[in-house]
Amino acid sequence: MKYRRLGKTELRVSVIGVGTWQFGGEWGMQFTQEEADAILDRASELGINLIDTAECYGDHLSEKFIGSYLSRRNREDWVVATKFGHHFHERFTRTDDYKPDSVVQQLDASLKALQTEYIDLYQFHSGPDAAFDNDDLWTILDKQIQAGKIRHLGTSIGSNGNIHQTNASTEVGSQAIQVVYNRLDRVPEEEVFASCERQDLGVLARVPLASGYLSGKYKPGAVFDATDVRHRHEKESTERKLREVQRIQQEEVPAGVDMASWALAWCLKHPAVTAVIPGCKNPDQVTANAAAAELTEDDHPQTWNR
Repeated sequence: MKYRRLGKTELRVSVIGVGTWQFGGEWGMQFTQEEADAILDRASELGINLIDTAECYGDHLSEKFIGSYLSRRNREDWVVATKFGHHFHERFTRTDDYKPDSVVQQLDASLKALQTEYIDLYQFHSGPDAAFDNDDLWTILDKQIQAGKIRHLGTSIGSNGNIHQTNASTEVGSQAIQVVYNRLDRVPEEEVFASCERQDLGVLARVPLASGYLSGKYKPGAVFDATDVRHRHEKESTERKLREVQRIQQEEVPAGVDMASWALAWCLKHPAVTAVIPGCKNPDQVTANAAAAELTEDDHPQTWNR
C-alpha cells in the first residue's frame, strides 16, 4: 500500500480507501456485521486505513457497522470520514437538513453510531450553495472542532464541477474535497482540481469505478435489481457508458492488467487526487481494489515520505 498526505489536514491516508455506501443496503445486497468485519479486516491486512461513510447510508446503518467493528479494533489505526446534511427515510429516499443545530445533532448521532469520540474528516454532503454559504453552519462546526468531536472539515460536492464551494473551501475551513472522478467523468479536471491544488486541499475521488461500470464486469444490456441504485440510472446513458467501457478495455487497458485496478490507478495519477474510495461487497473486491496501489507512481505531490 502507498500513502499520501490529505492536503492541509496532514492526515496520512492510504491511496485506496473503503467506500461504504453499500453497507446501507442500496447496492443490491444487505450486509451482516460479520460481512462488514471481513471487508474491513481484509482492508486492514492490505494496509488500507481510510473509511468513507455517511449518515444517510441507511439511517446511520453503515456507520453502525463500522462503529461495531472499530469498537473491537484499534480506532487509531483508521482515518474515518463521514458526512452530514441528509436524513434517510427509506431506500433511495432522503430529505436535506443543513440547519446548524440539526447538523450538531447529526454529528452526535454519527459519533454514537461510529462508537468513537471524534471523526477525522466531517464532510458537508452534496448540499446547495445556499446551505454552504451559511456562516452560522461553519461557525458551529468550528466549535465542534474546538470541542474535540471533529479533527478536520471537508466538502463532498454534489456537482463535480462545483467551483463555488471548492473555491470557498479555505475561507470556511474545509480542507478536503470529495468529488466524482473517473475515466468516464473527467469534469473536475476543468476547474475543480486546479483550485484544489492552489489551496492544497486533499481530494477524495468517489465513484472511481463509475458505479462499477469500469470494473469490466458489466456488458451492454446489463440489468440491475430494484434494490440496486443503478436500476435508477437512465438506461440510454448506462448503455453508452458500457459501450465506452468496452472500447476503453480494448484500447487503453494494458494486456494482463485487471480493468478495475487500472481504472483506480488512472484516477490516482492526477496530481490533485489524494485517494480513491471505491465500494466493495466482499474481501476479494477489497483485494482487487488494493492492487491498484502497485500501479501508481511514487512522485505524486502528496506522497507521504516522512
